[in-house]
Amino acid sequence: MAGTVTTGAIAFIGFGEAAEAFLSGWRSEPGFAAKVAAYDIKTDSLDLAVREAKRADYVRMKVVGAASAPQAVAHAPAVFSLVTADQAHAAALAALPGLAPGALFFDCDSCAPQTKARTAEAVERAGGRYVDVAVMAPVHPRLHRTPLLISGPHAAAAIPTLAGLGMAVKLHDGPVGSASAVKMIRSIMMKGLEALVAECVLAGTKAGVIDEVLDTLDDTYPGFDWKKRSAYMMERVMTHGVRRAAEMREVALTVDLLGLDSALSRASVEWQQRIGELGLRVSADEAADYRRLAERILAQLATQ
Repeated sequence: MAGTVTTGAIAFIGFGEAAEAFLSGWRSEPGFAAKVAAYDIKTDSLDLAVREAKRADYVRMKVVGAASAPQAVAHAPAVFSLVTADQAHAAALAALPGLAPGALFFDCDSCAPQTKARTAEAVERAGGRYVDVAVMAPVHPRLHRTPLLISGPHAAAAIPTLAGLGMAVKLHDGPVGSASAVKMIRSIMMKGLEALVAECVLAGTKAGVIDEVLDTLDDTYPGFDWKKRSAYMMERVMTHGVRRAAEMREVALTVDLLGLDSALSRASVEWQQRIGELGLRVSADEAADYRRLAERILAQLATQ
C-alpha cells in the first residue's frame, strides 16, 4: 500500500458518520498504521451527555481525541474536514493555527464553490495545500471507497495520498470549487427529490391514497420501485435532515450566484430541516415501510 500517510498521521476535523466510515475502511486495508487524531465541536457542547457520547466515539474508534482543532491537526500531513456545511469555513479557520507547513487539507464538506474558494485562500495563507473534495455518494456501504471527485491546484499532487489510503478518487480538471459545483448541482436533484418524496408521501398518506399514487408512479417510471425508494429517502431525511438542510442552503447559494432562481432548492431546505428537527429515530423494520415512516412524521407534526 503506497503513501507515507498510511504510517504517519492523519487528522479529522469533525468526527461523525463520514469520518468513522473512512477510518473503518482504511483500517481494513493491509499496512494501514497511521496515528489518527480527531476534534469534534461536540466535545465543547454545554450538554454533558453530548460531550461524553463524542468522547466515547473516540475511544470506540481508537483515535486520539484532541482538545482543540489546532491540536488535532498539529504534525498531520493529511487533514480531512468532515463537518456540516454551515460549519465548514469556520471549522477550517479554527484549525489553521496548528496546520503543519505543506499539509494537505482535504475539504470534504458539502459547500458552495464560493465557500470552498474562501476556505482555500485561508488554508493557502496558512501554508497548507487545499484540496476541494466532493463526496459523491453515501459513505455506507462503501466506506473509504465511496467515490470522491477532487479539484484545485493541489488535486493531482494529492492523488497518491488518497490512493495510498485505498480511496476511490477521480480528478476533476478545474479550480477549487469545480468539483463541489458538480456535487452541489447534483444535490438539486438528489436532496430535492428526497424533499419532494417526503411531501408526496405525507400528503398521500394523510389523504389515504398513497399506495395508488406510488403505483401510478411505477407505471410512469417503470423499474424505479417508488415504494422501496420512498422508504429509503424518507428515512434519510428523518435521520440526516438537519445536515441535508445545511447542504441545501449551500446548493441554493450556488444557484443564486449563477444568477438563477433557487426557489426549489430553498423549499427543499424547509422540508429537510423540519423533518430532521423532529429527532425521530428509525428502527430497521420501520426503515423499509414508507407508511409507518409517514405515520410517525405526521403524528409528530400534529403535536407542534
